[in-house]
Amino acid sequence: MSDDTRPVYLKLRDLIAAAIIEGRYEEGEMLPSVRAFATEQGANPLTVAKAYQQFQADGLIRVQRGVGMFVAKGAAEQLRERERRRFLDEEWPAVRERMDRLGIVLENLIERA
Repeated sequence: MSDDTRPVYLKLRDLIAAAIIEGRYEEGEMLPSVRAFATEQGANPLTVAKAYQQFQADGLIRVQRGVGMFVAKGAAEQLRERERRRFLDEEWPAVRERMDRLGIVLENLIERA
């Protein structure tokens, strides 16, 4: 599925996941409020809430009523592992196929790294 056709809440979820993986939101740190993140991204607050709810359901954030939402312990590593699996299962096969079509071998990539 191309990025343009994915639901907005999944795109927002990916932005938040990347921020957690990259350490912009560390374990125990409070996430931006739904309203603040919606304003920052130009999104509907209900859409942001849906993205946050998915993180909560997955145990990646914890909610402290009246205070806010916080990154759960181990969230970055869980997200990193999910992204690795997604890359290897969904993205890598297409990259590998294109490499084969173009005659690029792994050694070429290693030389450039």
